[in-house]
Formats: sequence, structure tokens, C-alpha cells
Amino acid sequence: MDRPFGLLAELTHACPLHCPYCSNPLGLAHVRTELTTREWRRVLTEATELGVLQLHLSGGEPLLRRDLVEIVRGADALGLYTNLITSAVGLSPRRAEQLRAAGLDHVQISIQADEPGLSDRIAGTPSFGRKTAAARLVKELGWPLTLNVVLHRHNIDRVDRVLALAEELAADRIELANTQYYGWAWHNRAGLLPSRAQLERAEPVVRAARERLKGRMEVIYVIPDYHSRYPKPCMGGWGRQQLTVVPGGDVLPCPPAHALPLPRASVREHSLAWIWEHSPLFRRFRGTDWMPEPCRSCERRELDFGGCRCQAFQLTGDAARTDPVCHLSPDHGIVAAAVRAADEVTAPRDDVLVPRPHPGRSG
Repeated sequence: MDRPFGLLAELTHACPLHCPYCSNPLGLAHVRTELTTREWRRVLTEATELGVLQLHLSGGEPLLRRDLVEIVRGADALGLYTNLITSAVGLSPRRAEQLRAAGLDHVQISIQADEPGLSDRIAGTPSFGRKTAAARLVKELGWPLTLNVVLHRHNIDRVDRVLALAEELAADRIELANTQYYGWAWHNRAGLLPSRAQLERAEPVVRAARERLKGRMEVIYVIPDYHSRYPKPCMGGWGRQQLTVVPGGDVLPCPPAHALPLPRASVREHSLAWIWEHSPLFRRFRGTDWMPEPCRSCERRELDFGGCRCQAFQLTGDAARTDPVCHLSPDHGIVAAAVRAADEVTAPRDDVLVPRPHPGRSG
């Protein structure tokens, strides 16, 4: 594939939640530096010219952008399939009707747990009731509904009840995605990483639900990188399939790549086509020529592309190293030690989690 098919548009870093696993950068963009409506319209036009078909509107909380309806309307006019990725806090019936009329195609709502007490504690604010009400509203308006649940030590033992909630809400799809340890989640890793015993309990529950719900609800389950034998490919390979545009206009091959010591690329300075094809950022880890051993001679090199560059940098200080998740990596002991520590903890502890701060509302 020589063209991207998906664009993740992070419209703002502002968010009403304080999730301890937030993967947004530690230094969040201020609302005054966010791309304007006109700039986003230009970016979306350039994206369609580049071949993008799917637009995922995210943040932070995209509903905090007052021009969200206008952005959706412009994307619809360009023929983009639009997906709103939201906490659903602020998805009022009036706003939902406006987005429906503007052409929004799909809604994905984050759910922290299956019951109010735990959900609100994880989110750092009372939100469970508003989320479930918004999910019902989404179905009433005829949208497909995806629920996204970030799994970790504090909620993975309740995955059966999370799935029951998804059934009750008539979700079309549920993503059970274990925490990725970037951003604020990295600081809370010791309190979030589940034990092997927790995974062994959760996985048969998910398998049974996937079989039982076949044809009614798609169940996606992503195990934690740290517990895998091989790493997952970075977004299908660095700079191969998708782009991310962050609130201030920087373009990234994947959302956490802002942390890497690489030249930046911004839509305020270059076109999306130039960034995709020629920028040092996108060319740096594209393909396989950059790979060290053991990746260079590994038969899986075009399956997982050496794993996650951001994770390699996070754990070793060198983005070109083999992802330490891989059991063949010379640095695998770093991950193995983290897993052993998680296995030694017998119960979740709320007091070790630090909630994520966030900037103010978008203008």
C-alpha cells in the first residue's frame, strides 16, 4: 500500500475526563494553538487527494470543538466516512441531531467500566450515566455504535459484565483494548498492568462471548503488548496505512510518535502529500531497510515490522531497537521484569493511580 486510507484527526487535547491511562502527550497543546476550522478543511481536502477514505475525529474530546458540526459537514462533502471517537460527555440530543444532519457516519464511545462507581473513579469525573444515555441516543438515531473499553488491572476481571453492558446497549461492536503504555499510562504502568492470572481468566470469557455474539456484535480483543511473544506491527507498519494530525498541526505516523527525537512535520509548513512521501519523519522507519538484528534476518520482519518504535524508545531510549516486547529482543528482560512485578501484586490499588490533568476548553 502506497497511500494512507485512514486519518486520525485529534481536534483538541481538551477533555472532561482524567483517565489514568491517557496516551496523549504529557505536554498538551493549548487551545490557542489548535488548527482553525479553515485549516482543518484544507487538511481534509489534502487527505482525500492523497487517498484517505476514513476520517476518525478524536482528541481529547472532539465535542469540545464548537466547529465540530462544520468539520463533519465538510468531510461528508468530500466523501469521507466519518467516525466520532468520544467520551460522549456533551453529546446532547441537539448536538447529536446536528451531527447526524451534517453526515456523521459512526460513533465510538469510550466506557471505563460496567457500573457507575468504578467507571466514574477511573474517568476521574461522574460520567457513566451520561455515557450510557448517549449510547442509547446513538442507537435511536440509527448510527452504528462501537464501545471502546481500555482494559487494565482495575477492570479486566469484570470483562463479562462489560460485555453484558454492551449487549444491553445494543452495541454493534466492542473493542476491548488493553492499555498501551505511553503518555500518562506510562507513569501509571505499575498500577495498570494486569497479571497473567487476570489475562488467563479474561481470555476464555472473551472467546465465548465472541462465539455467542457472532452475527450480532463484533468483539475485538487486544491483549497487552507486554504479555505477547511477538510485538504488534506499528499501525500496520510505520507510515504505511494511516496518518495522525494532532491539534497543533503536526503530522505523525502513529499517535504516540510525538515523543520520538525525530524532525517534526506540520500541515502549517507542508502539504500532507509532501509529508507522507518525503518527510524525514515518515521515511525514517518505513519498510525494513532500517532494521537492526535480530529483526533484519527475521522471517516476521514484514509481519510486525520490528514492533512499536515508540515503545522501543520508551523502554530503551533508542527508537531503532527491536521492540523489547519481542522474546527475541536483546532488551526483552525489561518487559519480563515488568510482567513479573505485575504478577506479584495480588489486588488493584486505586491509590497508586495518578489521574490525568487536562487543559481548558476549546474555543
